[in-house]
Amino acid sequence: MIKRALTLSLLLLSFNLLASMKTVPYEIPRTQVVPLTQTDTNHQYQLIIQLPENYTAEKHYPVLYYTDAAWHIEMLASAAYFLMEDAILVGISWQTNMPAPLMKEEGAHVSRFRDYSFAPSSNPENQAKYQFGGANAHIDFIRSQVKPYIEQHYRVKPDSDSYFGYSMGGLFGAYTLLTQPDTFDNYLLGSPSVWRLAQLIKTRNKALSKAKANVYLSHGTEEAKLSPHINDFYQFLNQQNNPSMHVELAVIDGTHQTAAPLTGVRAVKWLSERTSAGVSL
Repeated sequence: MIKRALTLSLLLLSFNLLASMKTVPYEIPRTQVVPLTQTDTNHQYQLIIQLPENYTAEKHYPVLYYTDAAWHIEMLASAAYFLMEDAILVGISWQTNMPAPLMKEEGAHVSRFRDYSFAPSSNPENQAKYQFGGANAHIDFIRSQVKPYIEQHYRVKPDSDSYFGYSMGGLFGAYTLLTQPDTFDNYLLGSPSVWRLAQLIKTRNKALSKAKANVYLSHGTEEAKLSPHINDFYQFLNQQNNPSMHVELAVIDGTHQTAAPLTGVRAVKWLSERTSAGVSL
């Protein structure tokens, strides 16, 4: 009887301990989330802002902006901590108030098909569903709202804005470089989806030939179908004969998917080395 009572007491104690163990979401240190609504569309986004460990009011800092924030925040935050510690990271989320049925069907990232693409789809059904071709509006959102917000609230170093994008995010960066190159000073474009390269090149602004920018391009060793387009894009940029534009092409081990983490680290390392070496940014 005593043994049974003791067992029951231990079980009750275990249940009480388990009930008291509440899970707490982990928050990345020095990181804050700021909601931002696009003024002319009412599209809602979040800025995920991470400050350097020793952020101080006595110093100005370069800023690394990046899209697909939920996918890249941990990778870039870790790389920057070890390789480029004095930088502000600003992740731009996908639209958070997309229609619920579409988000349920396609996922939280569905707005990237619209925001990161520069041309409508030739398929009417796909175009109606995804609204491809919204890159210009997204660039305007970044230029007119995102960057001014960061510059107003944080100590930003002039002429030191960088952009990282991968896949469609890389395509968005490539389109931004061609059409409004002064949006960023450095473009880190991992495996950009430049499938429609001829059409993409036609969008270029005349200012590209005189733009001051550093460009890091990469593709995976096993991206047999995409890599020729990226190589052609690399050649096109070099053919601008622009002494103010430095372009580098890196080849990363892996497929389009498996090369992504190493691409982020290598890109941040490249940016850090150019900064620390005193290369014009």
